[in-house]
Order: sequence, then structure tokens, then C-alpha cells
Amino acid sequence: MPSIKSHVVSFVLRYSRKKAFSSPENLQRWIAYARKTENHQPPASLHQRFEIATRSVDGFPVYEIAPKTGERKRILYLHGGAYVFQITSYHWGLIADMADRLGFGITVPIYPIAPEHDFHAMFGMVGEVYRQMLDETEAQDIVFIGDSAGGNMAVVLTMMAAEADLPLPSRHVLISPGLDLSLANPEVFEAERYDPWLGIPGGLEAVRLYSAGIDPSDWRISPLYGDLSVLPKTLLLTGSRDMLTPDNLIFAQKARAAGVAIEVVHEQGMFHAWPLIDMPEARRARDSIVTFLASDTESYHAKAGELALQRTGREVSTHNLSAPSKS
Repeated sequence: MPSIKSHVVSFVLRYSRKKAFSSPENLQRWIAYARKTENHQPPASLHQRFEIATRSVDGFPVYEIAPKTGERKRILYLHGGAYVFQITSYHWGLIADMADRLGFGITVPIYPIAPEHDFHAMFGMVGEVYRQMLDETEAQDIVFIGDSAGGNMAVVLTMMAAEADLPLPSRHVLISPGLDLSLANPEVFEAERYDPWLGIPGGLEAVRLYSAGIDPSDWRISPLYGDLSVLPKTLLLTGSRDMLTPDNLIFAQKARAAGVAIEVVHEQGMFHAWPLIDMPEARRARDSIVTFLASDTESYHAKAGELALQRTGREVSTHNLSAPSKS
């Protein structure tokens, strides 16, 4: 049974954040307001708990949360926000918890967002961040975590890396990811009725603003239609009151059919991106993430070898990870 706090949060979302996604005009208004108040910097409490370094990639900041234990493993965290909103204190809370409990280094790119920037700028920047991570860390020691739009980006970035013949991350953690933005699944329209946060009209506007004219059914926008076989072992967290869940469950089925080891946490009564909120269900979800990432990574080596064999003799793609094509 969902906790009392989850009911309270759901109520607040329905009568606040849901409005942002009720129409294209409302989304535009929320973006304009957000630009006056957003602050991507880590909260002061994180600076007190961790060593945090900042660098610039393509003119945008990248924060490095140093591990306490000297652990070699690193997380690339891609935050959500419908491609149009900045990282929030809720994201930083999850990041801090993972750094504390896992002892991994965490790389947090403050990637360019729409409408000021588009798909090409976003993936140009995060692609370069990943390339730089590979210069310092073995791919077997890199994990991608993404929530919402960031979950979409994690999958797309891995697919782009595979096309570019780059080493792939060892694991994915996808929190309420948006994996099919084409709205091809009629179940999404029914699920929207029970979603206290997301809405189709505003969601479509967010996709329009960031997608640079790429067809929504293109795998670069909707990775459900890409080559899922290149993906690493994955933990997918999705809730029964999230309009993205029907597509998440289809993704899990297709990924398994493609040979991907995927674990699904399907939490009854939970809304979009619930692991970011401090409540009992989120604590259970975070326990699942820690257990998943703390386990051994032997499967990575087998997967990497298999993919290398598949790519042998294949023409190297001209798709440049650090500067995606504008087709």
C-alpha cells in the first residue's frame, strides 16, 4: 500500500507540476519562470560532505563528486527535467545518497537544455563528457544513471557510443525513463489519466523544443526503436501511476528478447521519478539501486567481448558521438 507521504506528494504534484504539462503554452510559461529561479550548483550541504570539483565541457559545467573510499568506479548521472528544466535539489539528494552508500565517483554534466539548445548540443556535450571519462576510467568501471529525460539520454548515449565503436558502460540504472516519445502506444493515453505529474500536451511541446526536427520515432529520440542488444545489464524503475510505464514495460520485454539482462522494479501506486523524493518507497528503490550496482560486474566482460565480435568487419559509423549528425 502506498505510504501517506506518497499520497501527499501525489496530491501536491497534481495541483502544481501537472499544470506545466497541461498545454504547450503552460510549459512555455513554466520554462520562462524556471529560468529566473534555477540554480544548477550543488547545495552547500554537498560541499560539506564531499570534495566537489568543477570543469567545463563545451562551455557548460561538469561537477565531479569525489568518492570517499578511492573507488575506481564512476557514475555518469544524467538528470531529468523534460529536456527543458535544470537539475534540482532532488537530483542532488539522490546523487549524494549514491556517493555516500556506493563510494563511487559521480560525474554530473549540466548539459545544454531546450529551448535555448537542442538535441545536437545536448549529445555533443554529454558525448564529449563520456569520451573524457573513458580517457581516465575503464568502461567496465563506468555506470550510467538517468532519470526521466536523463534515462532516455543514457540509453541513446550508449547506442551512439556503440555506433562510434567506443567501449560501453557496464550498467544502466534507468529511473522512469522516457523511451518512446512517438506516442505510438495507445496505453499511454489511458495511463495519463492516472498520472499526477506528466501530461501529453506539454510533453509533446518539450519534445518539439529539443528534438531539432528529428522524427519522434527515430531511435535518437525514442530509443525503444534502436538496437537494444548493445545495452548493458540494466535496472529499470517504473511506477504504476506514471504515463511512461506502459512503454517502460515494453522496453523491458524487447531488451530481454535482445539478450539484455534487465531487472524491473514496478512499484504499485508510484508516480514519475519517485525515487528522488524522500519517502518510504524511494528508500526501497534506492536500496535496489545500491544492491544492483554493488554486485559484481563479471557479465560486463562477456557482453563487451560479444559486442566486439559483432562489430568486427562492420563498417565504422560516420556518426560522431561528440557531434551528432543533424539529419
